Amino acid sequence: MFDIELGKHVDCDGVTRRDFLKVGGLAALGLMLPDFLRVASASPNRRDVSVILLWMGGGPSHIDTFDPKPDAPQEIRGEFAAIPTKVSGIQISDKLPLLAQQMDKFSILRSVTSPDNTHETATHYLLTGYPFNPAIPYPAYGSVLAREKGSINGLPPYVLMHGLPFGHGGGGYMGAVYNPFQINGDPNNPHFSVQDVSPPNGVNMERIQRRRAILQELDTFQRQVETQQRAVQTMDQFYEQAYNLITSPVAKKAFDLKQEPEKVRDQYGRNHFGQSCLLARRLIEAGVRFVTIHFGGWDTHENNFGALKGHLLPILDRGYAGLLQDLHERGMLDTTLVVWMGEFGRTPKVNSSAGRDHWAQAMSVGIGGGGVKTGMVVGSTNERAEAPRDRPIRVEDVAATIYRALGINTEKEYLTPQNRPVRINYDGVPIQELF
Repeated sequence: MFDIELGKHVDCDGVTRRDFLKVGGLAALGLMLPDFLRVASASPNRRDVSVILLWMGGGPSHIDTFDPKPDAPQEIRGEFAAIPTKVSGIQISDKLPLLAQQMDKFSILRSVTSPDNTHETATHYLLTGYPFNPAIPYPAYGSVLAREKGSINGLPPYVLMHGLPFGHGGGGYMGAVYNPFQINGDPNNPHFSVQDVSPPNGVNMERIQRRRAILQELDTFQRQVETQQRAVQTMDQFYEQAYNLITSPVAKKAFDLKQEPEKVRDQYGRNHFGQSCLLARRLIEAGVRFVTIHFGGWDTHENNFGALKGHLLPILDRGYAGLLQDLHERGMLDTTLVVWMGEFGRTPKVNSSAGRDHWAQAMSVGIGGGGVKTGMVVGSTNERAEAPRDRPIRVEDVAATIYRALGINTEKEYLTPQNRPVRINYDGVPIQELF
């Protein structure tokens, strides 16, 4: 299956002023931005660890990527072979030759395990570190980082490319204020542009200034009649940030892939995922704190090997390897944590349709940069890749590891709308081998 599940961003309405502004003031400005603009820029303008999360929607096969079993029976090992990597003793799939040469820049967690085999709920689990609970949606890592650290250079702290997977990956109980700024276009398209960063066609900066003045007059009138004074004051900050973003040279430069040399663009791969990885690097470089790239199509119940070798793995190999190499050469890898994962692995045994089905008992996670140790394998699965043989790693532990790399106190509590205290991470233990 190659369809990417694209979520739809839902803005947080409820303030009567929104309807009032439908006369065209804000829309003409091109400032209908996602609710990330509600995040206060409380932290100082300094660089610490940022994150690029490569999300493989659908659940990638661990056996056919980072946990090959070359000595297992044919119905287990499948059609692919294992090849050595740059790090002695570590092998990965022969369909990932470029990543094999970057093995010194990331580590593999081979014994990650989960009880959840369902796409929707497992996606929530892996993106938040909390098991799915219909009564309370938990915030994604990027949303927590946005709340803890704020924004830099007027850029959104949390960006997500190509749709919320199954609607997960947002602010959860913290509210839409901490949802990511979403990019849904194809960065490989020569005419690619990001909505809300550039003015609409035919609207120059002089017209924007005039319309902003009109908007300010509307603001003055609305304050006189609006009863929700606190909401109005807060919205003023958001619209000011929206104006700053659309007029920001830093934002325009960060989103403009045409400024990259052709050689660099080729290094990442001239495709949807590769150019998304390049854009993620540019955004992190400019001050975005967390970028998630949703690369779907990994639900390979049928024709697993044809889909992997013909489409998914070559694209992944070039984009992921290009990202690691570029970050390293720019001196950015030490301050950029790169995480590769999906919602679960795939069945060790190949099914009758030459596919692999859902398998949460064992999966692999790639993690590197951001101060964690690289060139390592943590944990292992048994000879058939069915379950952890040693060092089982829970999803909560992966979450705790990400938060530790970011310097976030996982014992800190937030309050839900019902005033229920919830810890950032309930009982995860950081993977000590990585530190």
